[in-house]
Amino acid sequence: MARVHIKTTSSSRVVYLALAGNALVAVSKFVAAAVTGSSAMLSEGFHSVVDTLNQVLLLYGMHRGRKKADDEHPLGYGREIYFWSFVVALLLFTAGAGASIYEGIVHIMHPHPIENPLVTYIVLGLATLFEGSSWVYALKNVKGKRKYSEVFGLIVRSKDPPTFIVLLEDSAALMGILIAFLGVYFSVTLQLPVLDGLASIFIGITLGLTALLLTRETKGLLIGESPGKNVRESILRIAGQTPGIVRANNVVSVHVSPREIMAALSVEFEDALRAPEIEAVVINLENRIRAAMPEVTSVFVKPETSRSSDNSAACPERDPTQRSG
Repeated sequence: MARVHIKTTSSSRVVYLALAGNALVAVSKFVAAAVTGSSAMLSEGFHSVVDTLNQVLLLYGMHRGRKKADDEHPLGYGREIYFWSFVVALLLFTAGAGASIYEGIVHIMHPHPIENPLVTYIVLGLATLFEGSSWVYALKNVKGKRKYSEVFGLIVRSKDPPTFIVLLEDSAALMGILIAFLGVYFSVTLQLPVLDGLASIFIGITLGLTALLLTRETKGLLIGESPGKNVRESILRIAGQTPGIVRANNVVSVHVSPREIMAALSVEFEDALRAPEIEAVVINLENRIRAAMPEVTSVFVKPETSRSSDNSAACPERDPTQRSG
């Protein structure tokens, strides 16, 4: 499935804004939890701490991903951001969801009434303001000029983990704030402290589901995903229109970072071309591809005749476990 590209500079701003907001919200939530004794507020505090740590990890991954290629990593370090995004998803599941569910169970087993609920409402209001601002900014970066109905599809297709991670985390945070408010309100109104613990468990479940979605998306990027059919077709079309090339047979392309694509293609050169001329054709092809698609940073060309191409297509690979006899 094709993935859309989002500028890294915008991604950095999204992460920094989320980092500042989550740090402020975490402090306020822990203060409110200490004053009121609310389990849901304590869970929200854990949630914000995990989110803050996640932003730090994303920034570290973005920094590492900008390292230049070397002998050990000839295609660069771009996939560092995919790795650290996967770590973020795991951390959100284990630390965020796990701590919230555990705290909720403890509070249900040992319930106690909430004190000074007004403090909780004020903190939740401030948290909504901070998280909402970050969420709106992240949504604008993902959505662009597209319709709101297309946002989820854009997240699924996005090659830029920091932006969609912040958007999903902020969405989970806003949902958690709503759950915490309902838990505290009904716990106080109905004088049922157990509802506060139940709200904490629901917050944990929300975080867990968000983490599973993030894990699914980042795993595909970490393994390596194609930039999509449009990119492959464009590369083949450019190759087919390049002087000296009779036919472009096949292309394999994969994202090595949010902004970089590696492409390997097989082409049939004109029979009359000699080695120096073939080299010139390849250089021309690379320049044409990069001029049309700057994100294609690595191009590998394999000479292949139409006969060998047809034979490879007609003869599938034999199972190595099968013996000839």
